[in-house]
Order: sequence, then C-alpha cells, then structure tokens
Amino acid sequence: MPFPPDQSAPSTRRRTLQGAALMLAGSLLCSTAALAQARKEVVIGYQDMVVPWRHAQETKEVERRTGYQVTYRKLGSGAEVVRALASGAIQIGEAGSSPVAAALSQGVPIEVFWVLDNIHDAEALVARNGSGVQSLADLKGKKIGLPFVSTTHFHALVALQDAGIDPKAVRIVNLRPPEILAAWERGDIDATFVWDPVLAKVKQSGKVLATSGQIAARTGKATFDALAVNKEFARTHDAFLTQFVQVLADADKAYAADKAAWTADAAPVKSIAKWSGAEAQAVPASLALYAFVPPAEQAGGQWLGGAQDSGVAKSLAATAAFLKEQGTVQSVLPDYAVGVNPTWVQRAR
Repeated sequence: MPFPPDQSAPSTRRRTLQGAALMLAGSLLCSTAALAQARKEVVIGYQDMVVPWRHAQETKEVERRTGYQVTYRKLGSGAEVVRALASGAIQIGEAGSSPVAAALSQGVPIEVFWVLDNIHDAEALVARNGSGVQSLADLKGKKIGLPFVSTTHFHALVALQDAGIDPKAVRIVNLRPPEILAAWERGDIDATFVWDPVLAKVKQSGKVLATSGQIAARTGKATFDALAVNKEFARTHDAFLTQFVQVLADADKAYAADKAAWTADAAPVKSIAKWSGAEAQAVPASLALYAFVPPAEQAGGQWLGGAQDSGVAKSLAATAAFLKEQGTVQSVLPDYAVGVNPTWVQRAR
C-alpha cells in the first residue's frame, strides 16, 4: 500500500539506515587498514633492471629490518607495474618516469618516493647487424621493438622527432624485454630501445644509434627509474617506508663506496644476476651505465624536493605533455607534484 503524503517516518528510517551503513563502512575501512598494519605484509613489483638493491632482495634485508613479510613479483614492463599498482595487486613497484607519468595522468593514486636511478646511458637504441640501419634516418619503414609506455618508448619518440622523422613512418612494436631478445635473434625486428640485461646481449650483434643520456643531453628530456607506492599503503605504513628507503640507500652506498669490488664473483653481483636475469660477467659494466642518487640529493630540488618545482615533478609533467601529444594519454594534470613524496628520503642517511 502506498505511503500517505507525509513520509517523514520512512524518510527518517532511510536516513537512519544510511547512517548505519556509512558507520559500518567506515568501521570496515578502519578494520581493514588496521588489519593490513597488523599483518605487516607488502608485495613489491620489480623489473629486470640491474641495480644494487637486488642484493637486499636476495639477503632478505628488507624483511630483517622491517619485520614485514615481503613478496617480490617480477613484472615485464613499467606499464605492467602501474597496472598492478592500480589494481592493488602490488603496493610498491619499480617503473620508469614515462609509465609513472602516464599512470598519474590517468588518475592512479601513486607517488614516487625513491629515485632508483638516473638512466643516463643504461638504455640505448640499437640497430641489428644486417638490418641496413646505420643512422636514425635509416629507421624509416623499419621495425623497432620496445615496451610501450616505457622510458625507452618515450625516448624513441623524442629521438625520432629530434631527427625530423615522423614516428608514423616507423613500425614500433610493443614487446617486453624477453620478447625483444627472441624477436632480435629471429630477425623479426630491425632495432630495439631497451635496457640491460637484454641491452648487453643485443649490443653484441648490433650498432648503438643513441643512448638515453645522449638524447637527454640533446633535447633536455631526461628519464629515470623510480619506486612508486600506493598512497593508501603509504599513509598507513610510514614506518615501513622509512626503513625500506634506508635499505635502498645503504645498497647504493655500498656500491658507490667500492665499485671495484663488485666483480663477477662478488656476492652482490651474483644476487643482481640472479634477480635480473643478467650474466654476472656483464653486471659491473651495466651498473656503471647508471647514476645512483644519494638520499640527500634526492631530497633536494633537482629530484623529489620542491613540490611543483621539483625536478621529478617537472620531468613527469614534460613527459606527460609529450605522451599526450603522441596520443598515448588523453589528458595531463595541472601539477605532477601530487605524485611525488620526499618524506622518506628526507629521513634517510
């Protein structure tokens, strides 16, 4: 039977039920956050990059210092990492500046808290011997294999544009690093823009046309790798991130203090080879291609410090603008400082 015109009773009941539902939802959210903290668990997504902290993964240094149960999940590209962050499959992930810029542009709630490396010459555009490619100009009509929305994808487009080549005149194929190597060996691609360990292998039968360091010097558009964290996880796991960043800083410091000791037979190098898939003999040379930034420098304006004027925020903004120009993202944010948090590098020693 329909209610009479005065429906105050059911309206009151509805508000009461809605209030109860909201209180229950809030209680469940608080309980979930508390449970996550009580569990002390984290899933970290990583890639096959050759970096010092792989030894901390091998020795379980993060677990020892934090008391957390850490699960490491290897992913094939930065695009996969940011998708995993967006879905909640991982809480922390390694990704290049290009996929991070794309993720932030699409509203993924993450923030960069550690600069894993300044890429410099650790990524390079290499043409396969026998492909007929001797220069950037020769890439017209050729096939380049690289991971989409990666730092190498970004720099490939920048390099082509800088050389006056329409990217549409080149066939760019989306391949993950292991797929790149297989396609290279079959002769299915003419060139690739990739990082170690695959880079070291393709260099053996190819010609380097340009490195990321050279492209950055020529165009002012630098790239870097970073660790990003889900914002909600960061809010509820501050102490973990403080200790985790110190582990990262200590790993880089150990390498910087005695690079000559990091030989193929050294334990840290063997750990890097195991976790990245690189050959131990190639690891020292690969490490030398990167610049690892100490926390005191990361906290400064060149990197994470300075809010909207920070180097990372400005780099992400420039990268996003370029990706929008290329049609990779649909819109850009007014301020990429929303995806940068220097809190934990400011505490590190």
